[in-house]
Amino acid sequence: MEYILKTNRLEKKYRNFTALNGLSMSVPKGAIYGFVGKNGAGKTTLIRLICGLQDPDSGDFELYGKKNTSRAIYASRRRMGAVVETPSIYLDMTAEDNMKQQYDVLGLPDYEGLEELLALVGLSDTGKKKAKNFSLGMRQRLGIAVALCGNPDFLVLDEPINGLDPQGIIEIRELILKLNREKKITVLISSHILDELSRLATHYGFIDHGRIVREMSAAELENACRKCILLTVTDVKALAMVLDGLGIEYKIRDDQNADVYAKPVLSQIVRELDKYGCELITASERDESLESYYISLVGGGSHE
Repeated sequence: MEYILKTNRLEKKYRNFTALNGLSMSVPKGAIYGFVGKNGAGKTTLIRLICGLQDPDSGDFELYGKKNTSRAIYASRRRMGAVVETPSIYLDMTAEDNMKQQYDVLGLPDYEGLEELLALVGLSDTGKKKAKNFSLGMRQRLGIAVALCGNPDFLVLDEPINGLDPQGIIEIRELILKLNREKKITVLISSHILDELSRLATHYGFIDHGRIVREMSAAELENACRKCILLTVTDVKALAMVLDGLGIEYKIRDDQNADVYAKPVLSQIVRELDKYGCELITASERDESLESYYISLVGGGSHE
């Protein structure tokens, strides 16, 4: 498999706080890589390092196969666009003028493709309206458009839907999917809105205390977040004995509930439970969410 980004035991400290603690991760070419972690887990620090805004204390990383310690990393970074923390836009400028400013910063010979980029992010009709009068979602889309100047094929987005209303979230989601599917842009996206991330990501990296605790594909995550039947009974110990006897996989939740990872024949279970004087109260389908799976990996707490 070809990787756009590979990190090797990256470490970064700020005085007495360790932001990255031996972080190793791999972002496959063509992926939408969901970067998931609590507040302070190290997501933004990692993004700042690969963008060249800071240097690691130890460890290294490769971008398009070029190490961060090599002069070739500068050429690799020109293939990358990023929105880190907040969009890098001038609020007193129009969308078009913001784009022209970025073209000039990059030293591009002309403004070819500018109108197409604005159309791509849905901002071609904003005219002379200044960015300070844009909605939060429009500013975020303009920030992405600025990041796309120079035609990068790797896009890094730090919490791109944070604070957006439902319509703004949908617009950003559709834009990211379009960039990935039609423009073949690899995307690294950090987000605390895990349900929304599950609608986008093809791969995941779960970070906790500056380390990657699990990397997996969306298919692997879907298998981990399996559908199950939640059974509520009067005696969960009796249920466990019955399920063991039937060879059915399960997980006890509390003294009345258990998740059953199969499609059991309920009439058979009811008959077996009756032998122990146990009653089946309810049976309902459920599936583990991305959020609950993440919490099972790293424990509870706040999210960025």
